[in-house]
Order: sequence, then structure tokens, then C-alpha cells
Amino acid sequence: MTLSTATLPVSDFSNLSIAQLKQSIESVILQGQSFLDELQDDPSSVQEQLHVINTLDDLSNQLDATWGVLSHLNSVMSNTETREAYQHILPQLSQFLTQIGQHTVLYQTYQTLFESEAFKQLSDAQKSAIKLSLDNFKRSGVALEGEKKKRFAEISARLSQLSSDFSNHVLDATQAYIKPLADAELSGLPDSAVELLKQYGQQHQLEQAVATLEFPSYIAIMTYAENRKLREELYKAYCTKASDQGTDPTLDNTSTIEEILKLRQEKSELLGFNHYAEFSIAAKMAPNVKTVYDFLINLAEHAKKPASQEIEALKNIAAKDGITEIQPWDVTYYSEKLKQQQFDLSQEELKPYFPAPKVVQGLFSIIKQLYKLEIVERKAPVWHKDVQYFEIQDHGQVIAGFYFDLYARQGKRGGAWMNGVFSRMQTANGLQKPICYMVCNFTPPVANQPALITHDEVTTLFHEFGHGLHHMLTEVDNIGVAGTNGVAWDAVELPSQFMEFWTWDKTSLDQLTGHVSTQETLPQHLLDALLNARFFQSGMQTLRQIEFALFDLSIHMQNKALTAQEVQHTLDDLRSNISVLPTVSYNRFQHSFNHIFAGGYAAGYYSYKWAEVLASDAFERFEQEGLFNQNTGQEFRSAILAVGGKNEALDAFIQFRGREPQIDALLRHQGWTETVSTS
Repeated sequence: MTLSTATLPVSDFSNLSIAQLKQSIESVILQGQSFLDELQDDPSSVQEQLHVINTLDDLSNQLDATWGVLSHLNSVMSNTETREAYQHILPQLSQFLTQIGQHTVLYQTYQTLFESEAFKQLSDAQKSAIKLSLDNFKRSGVALEGEKKKRFAEISARLSQLSSDFSNHVLDATQAYIKPLADAELSGLPDSAVELLKQYGQQHQLEQAVATLEFPSYIAIMTYAENRKLREELYKAYCTKASDQGTDPTLDNTSTIEEILKLRQEKSELLGFNHYAEFSIAAKMAPNVKTVYDFLINLAEHAKKPASQEIEALKNIAAKDGITEIQPWDVTYYSEKLKQQQFDLSQEELKPYFPAPKVVQGLFSIIKQLYKLEIVERKAPVWHKDVQYFEIQDHGQVIAGFYFDLYARQGKRGGAWMNGVFSRMQTANGLQKPICYMVCNFTPPVANQPALITHDEVTTLFHEFGHGLHHMLTEVDNIGVAGTNGVAWDAVELPSQFMEFWTWDKTSLDQLTGHVSTQETLPQHLLDALLNARFFQSGMQTLRQIEFALFDLSIHMQNKALTAQEVQHTLDDLRSNISVLPTVSYNRFQHSFNHIFAGGYAAGYYSYKWAEVLASDAFERFEQEGLFNQNTGQEFRSAILAVGGKNEALDAFIQFRGREPQIDALLRHQGWTETVSTS
């Protein structure tokens, strides 16, 4: 198939020079610095005030187009040149952004406009963006003076560097581990997994299968390898990476964690907060720390009974193999066996029905039915041969674009995420339309076959596409509140978790499946097995997420920064009170917890569960009115996806649902209550 060329302006990744990109970023920073230096007096007229604000928006947009690209490449194609450029510019950028946040005249410009009569005449988006900016100024220490202000800036710069160091250590430790495997160690692994491990071996110039800590390799061995010693060895390598228990002391994140927590506590106290959790949640949808803590404890109480039953079932099936005490490296292996036994369901049997191209095609079909949108692939320069570029059309008009980078590889950070390339905004050249990256780490194609992905990976794809739709379907033209910008962090997961529900619907699965050889959709017996297994181990999975969220909240709600030993004790205590899963003393999960130490989720990991309440409740309306009801789809689009950060998250939800959120639908979607009437 011949693809037409992208109609939106896209980056020329095929001819991209890191040196030139670095130069472009530094040029934008210098340009911004000059702008700040010249801003000596408060602009007197509304026109001058708006000019200052628009100039700052333009600078933000230019940074997205330059620094955003370098940051992206550092995540998906990390190499020495890219990392060095990233590390070189990071302090300059951090200093510049801190200077913006602490610029008194700039802050007063926003404040003066906010207090003027002219403010009432601005659009709702402009008003929201200005209010949000004023909050951000205060959270950036604009009101501090003298040494305190200087210290706040130093902390901000150091935290940026520490987050980068943390992430780099995790990536390097992950990719440093290679274990060549003897044929006997491959016992139990399906042919597709063996081929994948051999493919990893070829990448390391070896003629045998190898185990790595890349997730597709790790999960294949933990799920299928009959060799218990191999599973234990891989588990230990995985859960000790970048830690004091790991093999490379230079990649140990222990001191990094301690310094991050110390600086976050100091930063919070400078702004008048008792601790970092208070500082973090003050900018979120949740009203306070206690509400979040109580919410998590309450949800844990609901999950404990089913989770206890689930772990007993695992222990029983493991006992049949003579295992008297189940260990962490047994959980995934016996979970797969139990699922096969209870539901006659095997992930390996399902995978041939989920070729990645078919799943992508089905996803686009579902989006068309929900929102009347067409998605077409376009020819565009990309950073890797596996990357694809697409554009979204609404009634024949291109409204957005996005990249899919779906497969795991060397030099790519683990996990899945969505990042904006460009936000929707009005520029001097007209309306800039949104473009984003959607990145996953699925099992890559093996041999000449398309990639065959698990149902879990299908759900991940839908999750990230929900974020992408939030970015791309915005109708707000102000960059500060367009798309996901300005959305409360504990509500930003609503559109992503909402999309996951369509992966559990028969009509959807008919569109998402087509056997790699026969193109047959998922047969009835496998469909029934998949849907019957929907709530499999939902209690254990929920408790695991609550453990992460409570750990994150607990280490950030102390009146002093914890030491690494205290961090470990906090995690151990939580596990003894919350978790039903076995653990071991050397587990150092926290040392690779990128979300809270290198991402934006510090004292905010609870957002996943908080937003799951919103997503479940929103989806319940579709259950009542029809999963493919276009009127309901259009209302969700206009109330949630279109408004970005222009409206408060709770107001946007009420606009769609007609009331405040309730937890009932979440409990039902976890399988813990009876199905409610949809009449």
C-alpha cells in the first residue's frame, strides 16, 4: 500500500541531527532569557499584558518542538550522543523554567490582569489558563524572598537532575543483564517465546536464546519456564536492579532516593506545607491527604477478601507440584496454570488471534463508531523503522496526528506512555493542530510474522490511546489548558482507563481479533473463557496497586525526609498489612519506581485508582445507553475530551454524568458486587 504524505507539519526525524537539535533548544532558552531580562516593569495596558502572556505561550510551544523531541528520543532511542545532549541542556532548562516561575514582574502581570475588569471579557480558556498559571507561580516559589528563593531554585534544578539520574540507572541496569540459556532451561516456554529469546540472543551476537530484563523476555520466562531456579534468578535480577542488591554499585539508586525525598521535603516546607504529600495534593482533584489515604484503605478493605481467596487458590495448585511455600517467582507461573485450569484459557492460545496490525485496525474502527472519526496512516519521517504515523479526520478535515511506537527494543525506556509533540493553540500562522507520541513496549515481531500481542497488551494500547484522544480531541486553543494540559493529575487517567472497557466487549473483540493464519475472529470458546476470566485475581491486582499508592503517599506524608532504611521499613510494613503476595527481603522495588522518582506521580500514584472510580462510573452510562451509542460518545467527547483543563475535573465529570462520581460501578467492574440493573 502506498501512503500519502502527512498533511500536518511533522518533525524530520530521518534527517535529525542531535547537535542541531541541541543548538535549537539553547536558542529558544536564550530567546526566552532575553524576554525575561527585558521585562523590568509591569505592563500597564491589557494589550501589553496579553502580549506578555502570549509570548510566554509561544516560548512554551517552541520548547515542546525542540526540547520535547530530544526528551522523547532520549526515552525511545537512548544512546551516548542523545543522553549527553540531554544531560548538557537539562540544567540550563531547569534554571530557565525556575526563573519563569519565580519572575516577580511576570507573576504581577498575570495577577494584575486577573484582578482587572478586562479579565471578565476573556474566554473561559484564557481565564482558566491564567488562574492555573497563578497557582503555578505560587508553587514555584514566586512569593519567596532572598536566600529562600535562591534555595528553592537550587532544589528545583537538583531534583530535575536526580530524576534523570534515577531513570538512567534503571534503563542501564535493565539493559546490562543478559543470561544465555541452555536448551534445558527453555522447557515449558512456547515456541513463540523461544523464538523471541533467540531473537534477543541475535541482538547480542549470540547464537542461543538469552534472558534479559526487557519486559517481554522477563514475563515470558516468569509465566512459562518450568525451571524454578531460572525463574528465581531472573526475579532477583529484576527486583534488585538499580539497587544496593544489584550487581553494579554505580547504578544504585539508594542515595538518589534519599536525596530526592530530602529535597522534596525542604521544597514543601519552603512553601509552607507540612510535607510533600500536602504540596502535591493541593494541586489535584482530591481535597486533602486524609481523603486520599482513607479512599485507598477503604478500597483495600473491599479487595482483601477476594485477594485472600485468590492467593489460597494459587497455593493449592502450587502444592500439587510439591511446593509447600509459594514464592514471588512462582506467582505468575502458577497464575497462568490456574487460569488454564479454571477457565481453559491460555495467553499463548489467545495471542495468534491478536496480531498487532489487526488490533490497531480494530481500535480505529471502534473510535470511528464512538466518535465518527476516520484514522488514516500517512507517510512521515520516523525515528525507527517500526514506528507509524497516523492522522485523524473529522468530517474530512484533519484535526490531529499521532505516532505509534509499540515494540520493546534496546535503548528504549520500559513501560507505556503518551506525550504531546504539539498542543492545539492559536499561533501567528493560524491554528496549530495537536500531535502526540504513543509509546508501548509490546513483544516485537518474531521472524516473518507480525507481532502477536497479549490481551493485557491490547488493554495497554487502549489505555494509551485514551490519553492520546484526550490530547488530540481538545477544542481548546490555549496551550496552557489544551488537551491534558492543566487537567488535575488525579483526573488525567479518566479517559485512558475509560477506553480499557472496550477490550472486554464481544462486539469490540470481534473487530480486534483475526487469527494470524486464518483471519478467523476469536472463537466462541476462547471468547467465553476470556470474558469469564475478566475478574481473575482482581483482588490481588487491586491490592498491588494500592500497595504502590500507599507506599508513595506514606513516604511523602512524613514531617521529615526518610532514610533509605526507613523507606524500606515503610514498604515492608505496608506489605505485611496490605499484601497477600509473598515477598523476599532483598526486593528493592522502590529503586526502579520511575513513576514517583522520575515521573510526575510523586504523592500522586493514587491517581490511577482515583480516576478508575471516574472511568467506571462514566462507562456505566454507556452500559445503560449502548456501548457504541454515538450520542453518548459525542457527549463524552464534548464534556471530557474536548475541554482539556478549561473546566475543573469534577465539573467536567458532572457535566457528562449528571451527578458526582460514585464508587459502585468500580466495585462491580472488579467483580465484587452483583451486576446492577441498566434499565
